Amino acid sequence: MKDGAAHATWTKELQVLRNALNIAKDEWEWIDATPFAKFKISTPKNGVVRWLLFSEEACLMPKCPDWLKEIVAFALNTGMRQGEILSLKWSQVDLERQEITVLITKNKEPRTLPINDEVQNLLKAKMATRKGSAYVFPSESGTMIGKNNLSRAFRKAVKEAGIVKFRFHDLRHTFATRLVRLGTDLYKVAKLLGHKTLAMVMRYAHLDVESLRADVAALNTSR
Repeated sequence: MKDGAAHATWTKELQVLRNALNIAKDEWEWIDATPFAKFKISTPKNGVVRWLLFSEEACLMPKCPDWLKEIVAFALNTGMRQGEILSLKWSQVDLERQEITVLITKNKEPRTLPINDEVQNLLKAKMATRKGSAYVFPSESGTMIGKNNLSRAFRKAVKEAGIVKFRFHDLRHTFATRLVRLGTDLYKVAKLLGHKTLAMVMRYAHLDVESLRADVAALNTSR
């Protein structure tokens, strides 16, 4: 294998080697065993990112009931996961500092997120009509909204909007994609998403074209 080869490339090469050794063992009986019996070749994940176009967002929002519209807008502006949003309590919200502390995270470590004006105004409006529930986005009975209920309502809205192959989790991709296309550093995107390393956000690197344009244009005057 060549140094620096992509994951998909060396995975395919390992698969070819494994198949050849299996033939040597099973059909030709040249060897008694192969090293591949003791470990699994990992399959590279699909790096395709699906994000919501602004035109799609304009079609989606009118199809969402008010409670879902609030959650979708919140997800698009915070990048928080579905579980993080549904479990969010008012005790984690600081409107004065314009911050949210996410306690229940995938990597088990809390993180603090700044919020923009859209989220700030959304939360202020919800606070003004709060009916005593500890949850920011409660069900009608004041309990946490079930993930299945949210998913069912979201799929219905997406279908009615005529949007193809779009999941709730893709709202998180949309948040990251929009930041990267605006020139936000990938390290900052990783921090906002709650990733410990840059590996998970490198899928967005190819979208960072506009922020690189000025650097390339500088070559025009470098001679």
